[in-house]
Amino acid sequence: MIELRNVQRRYAMSGQTVHALAGVDLHIGAGEFVAITGPSGSGKSSLLNILGCLDHPSDGQYLIEGRDVASFNDEDSSDMRNRRIGFVFQSFHLLPRLSVLENVLLPLRFHREPPADARAHALALLDRVGLSARRDHRPSELSGGQMQRAAIARALLLRPALLLADEPTGNLDSKSAADVLELIAEVHASGQTVVLVTHDQDVAASAPRQVRLRDGLIEYDRATHAPVH
Repeated sequence: MIELRNVQRRYAMSGQTVHALAGVDLHIGAGEFVAITGPSGSGKSSLLNILGCLDHPSDGQYLIEGRDVASFNDEDSSDMRNRRIGFVFQSFHLLPRLSVLENVLLPLRFHREPPADARAHALALLDRVGLSARRDHRPSELSGGQMQRAAIARALLLRPALLLADEPTGNLDSKSAADVLELIAEVHASGQTVVLVTHDQDVAASAPRQVRLRDGLIEYDRATHAPVH
């Protein structure tokens, strides 16, 4: 599913070169659930942006589903993000003037050929995340946990092969965080590849595999004792 070969990412800042990723080799198979951890400044965000085709390596090679991202033009990158990758963020990114259902359907605006069953699938997803009764509510009428569940439903609308979750529990209380992690585990159990980025070791422990970054390099890559759902 995902293969990184000696991936490096450099940024020019204040006349200096910052090595955000200093040579990362990583393979994530289809259907895996991996937590990417590490302290602030370790390279987690840079790695996530590359995995999500939001950025490109300065050096090295990134292949997703066997395709070399270096060969992508802007349209190819956009198409990969829209069709094959679902994103879940810490800040939810729900549009306040839209209902929950309209927010879940939002990816269709960027899809040239929306699936015929998109609305039915959106309703089924809202049922799956426990928000059927809230589909006509605005985001301001939801709790933080409910907003994140709506964001996950939106990320799953186009049936992506890869779900990228960036600190998905960062703004949630412990009960809501546990609910969201359980939902992400269910997504993994349905066969989708999940990559969860977090600085929280307790959250990372929910994944069967942990990859820890430090100073732009992989410090360790190991299986955890988390149950495989």
